Amino acid sequence: MGRITFKRYFKLLAIHAKMDFASLTRDTVFMLFFMFSDILANASAVSGLFLLAWRFGGLGSLDKFEVLFMLAYGNIITGILNIWGGNNFVYPSRIIARGQMEHMFIIPLPFFTQMTIGFYPFTCSSTFLTGVILMAVSVFNIGAVLPVWWALALAANIIISVVITVALSYLVSTLAFYAPVQCEEISADVLYCALYTSQFPLSGMPAYIKYPLLTIFPAGLLAWLPAMIIFGRSTAASNFYPLLFAAALTLCASYFFRKGLRYYVKKGINRYHAGGHRR
Repeated sequence: MGRITFKRYFKLLAIHAKMDFASLTRDTVFMLFFMFSDILANASAVSGLFLLAWRFGGLGSLDKFEVLFMLAYGNIITGILNIWGGNNFVYPSRIIARGQMEHMFIIPLPFFTQMTIGFYPFTCSSTFLTGVILMAVSVFNIGAVLPVWWALALAANIIISVVITVALSYLVSTLAFYAPVQCEEISADVLYCALYTSQFPLSGMPAYIKYPLLTIFPAGLLAWLPAMIIFGRSTAASNFYPLLFAAALTLCASYFFRKGLRYYVKKGINRYHAGGHRR
């Protein structure tokens, strides 16, 4: 992506952020109710596991506030995806299966630049804010003194976790090139399942449960293992595992997505055919 496109991308982000803020502040009362109710809903979604950890003094090798930290971490990841996911950038199988990618071919802008459409840093930020609030509470109540580098480790792991979720979404979305009707929502279904499963700590789990969730279906890399790394509970090899996994998954997703895109260019989509599922 060239320099001009890079500048244009951030200008488009700023424009969409401005429009999103204008829609949110059009009615101040509605804005306050909207944000408050959404934060309560997100907090209640993780309260069950936290109350269970409170009752038993923790889960696995994590105490109750470390469990809260892990849950907050997962909320932050989900919140970041929600902020960019309103335009289906995080769920490309929808764009593919609905024939919308054909519309993008005739627009004289790179694909990455076009995906700024639907950037919602305000109206879709409640999950992210919930995660930040819960994480602040957990850090304040954790008895152990966190090392000085933990903030950098937190930021790095958040970026890696987001890369893993997006790469996973693009990898499974390649199926939509070949079976658009059946796989229109495959990216959303896979990510929802991964993010929901990531709420459960894997400490003390048997190997046949833990290792598949760290390899085949990497839900354990979206909250549990990053929390273990930040708390210094992981081995030296485990500290670099999420980064290596993210790089491998990104390369794999890029290869298969490009291969599916070449098939898409040759065959098109059946949306505009007489038997198309959207006609």
